[in-house]
Amino acid sequence: MDFLQLAGKTILVCGVANRKSVAWHIAQALREAGAEVLFAVRSERRRESLARLLEGSDVYVCDVEDPRQIEALREQVGQRHPVLHGLVHSIAFADYEGGMKPFHETGKQQFLRAVDVSCYSLLALSNALKDLFDPDASVVTVSISTTRMANENYGFMAPIKAALDSSLAFLAKSFSSFSRVRFNAVAPALLKTSASAGIPGYVDAYLYAEEVIPRRRAVRTEEAAAVAAFLLSPRSSGINAQSLVVDAGMSVNYFDQGIIRRVIGPA
Repeated sequence: MDFLQLAGKTILVCGVANRKSVAWHIAQALREAGAEVLFAVRSERRRESLARLLEGSDVYVCDVEDPRQIEALREQVGQRHPVLHGLVHSIAFADYEGGMKPFHETGKQQFLRAVDVSCYSLLALSNALKDLFDPDASVVTVSISTTRMANENYGFMAPIKAALDSSLAFLAKSFSSFSRVRFNAVAPALLKTSASAGIPGYVDAYLYAEEVIPRRRAVRTEEAAAVAAFLLSPRSSGINAQSLVVDAGMSVNYFDQGIIRRVIGPA
């Protein structure tokens, strides 16, 4: 039974970096469901490095910081695929050069560039591709499980992910004037990816998450990808402008008695 009803659908996935990428796992889940997956990567060098991994697929180059490349992506995709049933936005960037600093010391250019790449690119891509979207297309971005937990190890990215989350409602509303395109996010807890490994202190936070999660095992990237595939499918047609948290119950277990005892010692 084709439960997800993704067979024969065409979906563009943006943001694959390597086999550990969230975008790659989403693409795999889509392929397993029978969808045709197209890819957009940020540079020609990235395309060359992923050539073997993405062999047999259409791969486009698009640096989302360049509006001309976004427009070129639309033209190139449209020439071969006049209809897109979905878009995956798995693009984020933060410049932590100089090490992690207190949030109030965040540089203006650092912050604005991260907003451009990690948040505004969702608006830019959606707008550029709007004429290719099927009336019932689904757009899914990748957020985080909470933007209200002031984790120093994540630097200034949580406020930017909060802006990304808020954008979902406004995109859903503005697109509703001419389509039924939906905008949602999959919001996983800490994942073991190459990008996250480059964040100072992330590994320690990841190991802590494994202690807090009731099952004592962190969220796997495949689990987040499965939720993304569901959001991209017609089966999630009633979900719009939402961020679906995938944290394996971490948010309900911060005051685990075992962890408390290890911190404060025996009573």
